[in-house]
Amino acid sequence: MPDNGSRNALDDEADEAAPVSLRRVLSLFAPYRHRIAAIAALITLGAAVGLTTPFLLRAIIDEALPKGDLGLLSLFVAALIGAGAVSAVINATHAILSSQIGQAIMHDLRVRVYGHLQSLSLGFFTHARAGEIQSRIANDIGGLQSLVTNTAHELARNLSLVIMTAVAMVLLDWRLALFSMTVIPIVVRLSDHVGQKREAYTHRQQERMADLSSTVQETLSISGVILARTMGRKDFLVRRFTRTSADVGALEVRSSTAGEWQWQLIYLLLQALPALTLLLGGWLISRDVPITIGTLVAMIALQEQLLWPLEEVLRTGMEIRTTRALFARVFDYLDRPVEIVERPDAIALPPERMRGAVAIENVSFAYDKDGEPTLRDVSIDIPAGSHVAIVGATGSGKTTLGYLLARLYDVDQGAIRFDGVDIRDLKLASLNEMLGVVTQEPYLLNASIADNLRFARPEATDAELVAAARAAQIAAQIEALPEGYNTVVGERGYRFSGGEKQRLALARTILRDPPILLLDEATSALDTQTEQAMSAALAALSKGRTTITIAHRLSTVRSADLIVVMKRGQVVERGTHDMLMAQGGAYAALLRPEEG
Repeated sequence: MPDNGSRNALDDEADEAAPVSLRRVLSLFAPYRHRIAAIAALITLGAAVGLTTPFLLRAIIDEALPKGDLGLLSLFVAALIGAGAVSAVINATHAILSSQIGQAIMHDLRVRVYGHLQSLSLGFFTHARAGEIQSRIANDIGGLQSLVTNTAHELARNLSLVIMTAVAMVLLDWRLALFSMTVIPIVVRLSDHVGQKREAYTHRQQERMADLSSTVQETLSISGVILARTMGRKDFLVRRFTRTSADVGALEVRSSTAGEWQWQLIYLLLQALPALTLLLGGWLISRDVPITIGTLVAMIALQEQLLWPLEEVLRTGMEIRTTRALFARVFDYLDRPVEIVERPDAIALPPERMRGAVAIENVSFAYDKDGEPTLRDVSIDIPAGSHVAIVGATGSGKTTLGYLLARLYDVDQGAIRFDGVDIRDLKLASLNEMLGVVTQEPYLLNASIADNLRFARPEATDAELVAAARAAQIAAQIEALPEGYNTVVGERGYRFSGGEKQRLALARTILRDPPILLLDEATSALDTQTEQAMSAALAALSKGRTTITIAHRLSTVRSADLIVVMKRGQVVERGTHDMLMAQGGAYAALLRPEEG
């Protein structure tokens, strides 16, 4: 993970976030527009009820109190209390509704991002850091929670209050109202300037938060801790984490305090407005302009009613500017193209039609489309029920070929066909049913053994779990555990050895009973005795099933029906073990170090 130095020039590095259109943000709210309309109606009603308070106050001062009319005074006071009660009911109702809508939008966004990430090709994940992905889902989307749950409805409520209060001020006295409005353009411009500065810092802060998450993800995993301890690099990692954390803290301060003096100037202007209005009112009264004390008091009350929501509107506008940086990072993931897509007219193969024939026809592929191809014009015919081994030195392209067979990438040229159907024309569900994959580095969930096995087939019975475990030569070890199949495997399966994890992964695949098995170095971590037992088990399983073995250890593939030797992305030899040994070519050269 790059450290990017000591960040002495944070001001220069706080670039403004990529612009996000308001329409795109509002589209998140579109599914809930009817409920939002109901909230808007409640907000408008609440604002209208709240505006009656200053007029009732003027009536009390100018009419009820001078006349000493207790009945009229009681009526006005009852109206004040009633208006407050109605406002309280309305506020509680729309607060509850707004919170429900906000959480629903947050849920939709999280699921949408997670689902989209699940659809991206393997290439995206080979370049992205796990901590970065976690940060965007947890920190960036989490940072939007306040906006969609509270800020949006508070903005609508305060904006309606500002508009309706401004109208009421004009109706009360247009001269005092006009004077009150002169401050609005000034404070809006200052607020926009503050929001612009804070948005830039927020964008940079989220990037450093992602760096922090990546550091934690990488160095506090079991593998990371073992690496740090065995290399004696704990102090170095602590120093690097300290620098990154300090950067996050500095950017947090900048993002929350940038333009603070301008903001305080806004606050001063808003606070000075009532005093200046009283001064103007006194001057007008001294000039015999007909303004009553009640009008002045009501105007000050309206100003107070205007200034608080106006301040909140400005603050909300500033927060929206800063959250644009979060939206930009979230939408950046949603805008990543899905490369592996199912065609609208994709073919579904029912299980009874799956024979397991595989044809690799003139396949070429490059990870970097502008670079050298990893595979060049590879053709292999794999009849149904046969066992084909693909071997070669490291970097020969055999694992890449496995990725293409599993359609983790699409070929650049040529075609891969399963039972005569181009893999790109096959429904993904049919491909998943047809092909079972066991990789060199099996991944186990931090769950029980039973849950890990049932990840392949949730409806599997206990008896089927046991049968799959026995076929993979792992049943005895499981049954020897105190909790048996309910044993939790631990983070990434670290409770088990490499060989045991590979056998668990193999059992998980066997449970699906696919017509094609793709074994990518699936027995590389097994000792000789277990490997021999597994080879016997795989030989039994391979009857009536197509098996494709990608292997570096050639001792595991001698009995294959066909051995394909790859070198620098091309097929250089093919034949049985005896045929290839007799040729004395690339295969024999690969086997010689093992026998030596």
